[in-house]
Amino acid sequence: MKKVLYISYDGLTDPLGQSQVLPYLQYLSKHGFQFTILSFEKSARFAKEASIVQAIADAAGISWVPLFFTAKPPVLSKMWDRYRMKQKALALHKKLRFDLVHCRSYVAAETGLLLQQRFGVKMLFDMRGFWADEKVDNGQWDLEKVFFKRLYHFYKKREKEFLLHADGIVSLTQAAKDYLLQQPAYGQLAIDVIPCCADLQHFDYETVPAEAVAAKKAALHIPEGAKVLTYLGSVGGWYMTAEMFRFFYLLQQQSPEYVMLLLTKDDPEQVRKEAAETGIPSDKLFITYSDRKGLPAYLALSNASVFFIRNTFSKTASSPTKHAELMGMGIPVICNSIGDTGNIITQTKTGILVNTFDTGSLQEVLQQMNDVECLDKSYIRSCAKAIFDLQAGAETYLRLYKRMLALPATAPITL
Repeated sequence: MKKVLYISYDGLTDPLGQSQVLPYLQYLSKHGFQFTILSFEKSARFAKEASIVQAIADAAGISWVPLFFTAKPPVLSKMWDRYRMKQKALALHKKLRFDLVHCRSYVAAETGLLLQQRFGVKMLFDMRGFWADEKVDNGQWDLEKVFFKRLYHFYKKREKEFLLHADGIVSLTQAAKDYLLQQPAYGQLAIDVIPCCADLQHFDYETVPAEAVAAKKAALHIPEGAKVLTYLGSVGGWYMTAEMFRFFYLLQQQSPEYVMLLLTKDDPEQVRKEAAETGIPSDKLFITYSDRKGLPAYLALSNASVFFIRNTFSKTASSPTKHAELMGMGIPVICNSIGDTGNIITQTKTGILVNTFDTGSLQEVLQQMNDVECLDKSYIRSCAKAIFDLQAGAETYLRLYKRMLALPATAPITL
């Protein structure tokens, strides 16, 4: 049995830990890999979710070693966490002698490279995105300041080391892979593409009873004959909230039967304030939050769903999990082109692509809404299964693991 250390500077108790980490490792465990997960957890989430994660890990025979984020002071805390990660990984390797280290993103890859170079452990660099560029694009690292400029160049240099020395590389998007392979230094890299997949057994409109959908609609006081445009996720940040509200404002002027449902953790009053600034009437806006378990029933209210994301260089490597979940539910998506979303919408015709946000352009998009509403749910879901199925993603990881460790191929096991 091959031993694998999985390192993540994100927490397993974060939503993505439970949707984008554990399902894959559960699958790989069935194929004879023995996992130890080293993760960094947020205290509040850990207190709430740790027992759930621990039960999943125990059932799969996975050992979980949680550490906690150090929040302050801002820069020194991250240096301390990097040191702690390396020390814990070295101690675990001394005890368990890992065959492979699976590094989720850049901070983890620093430790993975150390294990590879010191002990010959095979290293998988699971990029997740252009991390240093994300820090610049989202305003966290101001390149006008000497410290952040140096930090950026340090991590771009490290990025090159990770890519050139890794025994395996995973990109979330074909767009990022294509970009890398066009660079002279990376032209010979072997890169596997595994998008942010979804559990399409959970996100399946056919498993949501009609009475559950009706109950959600009644509880929210959405009018019986209303059509629903949904938005799933955080408001602000990477998401172009003003443009999404502008789109809905124009939509409900054209089709007054539409309301907008936001499924978000953000402060409802602040969201309502931003919507009001765009001219959206309060009776057209509904805001609530759902945990993952209840999410399909809320999403099943959708006639369509929207997300616009700031299109920066770093977003070339981004794969929105919500895209997979929405398509699994048979919901048409109105979005802009980031990562592979543009190609997906264009090739599958499962929604509308929006890349300019002036009023004239948005009104042109609105002319396609009737066609979007008529899209067949089963067709959209079949496209999701072809692109975002968790089973397919897990099988790609399995092939990659076996290739890195020179193991013979075996028949896949159903999740």
